[in-house]
Amino acid sequence: MVTLIAAIGISGSGKTTTLEYLISHLSSEGYKVGAIKHIHREGFTIDNEGTNTWRFTQAGSKVTVAFSPEEIAIIKKTKASMDDLDKVVKQLEDEHLDIIFIEGFKGSISKRVDVLKIIAAKNQDNLNTTLKETVPPILAITGLIAKNKPAENGVPFIDLPDEGDQLLTLIKKHLPASQNQAGFSKIR
Repeated sequence: MVTLIAAIGISGSGKTTTLEYLISHLSSEGYKVGAIKHIHREGFTIDNEGTNTWRFTQAGSKVTVAFSPEEIAIIKKTKASMDDLDKVVKQLEDEHLDIIFIEGFKGSISKRVDVLKIIAAKNQDNLNTTLKETVPPILAITGLIAKNKPAENGVPFIDLPDEGDQLLTLIKKHLPASQNQAGFSKIR
């Protein structure tokens, strides 16, 4: 079973910085970490025009694999929707990950009770809006707003990197190797 944790917030709020911190520290401790990034920009592709893989997809291949000694990239041409997050998580099952961090999918993730959340915010108005749209469980609040703030409704403000150990401790309580006292469900 893998633990899902999403960073939620507006662009520039500190989501990527938060996840980068967590990924680097947890992976260096030996946890098997994965990440999913939703890119909402129309027309975005990781497959560049003119490459061999691009030519294969242009010719009609629905799934193209680029395989090198250092990485494998699977390019799947599809019309994806926000509901496809569970399908992507399922595709990662063979990796036997301990944790998957998610950035994006705010509209659907914020309402899911089976995904732990970290809210990143720039200021109080931004935080209030995001909190209003987000259901628990919320582990912490990070981003520019986290400097010298008390907890909000029991949710700690954690200023990264200075207070990063506090966030790592909160997360480790929800990882498969530890006792899951809170009883949050995990996606199988």
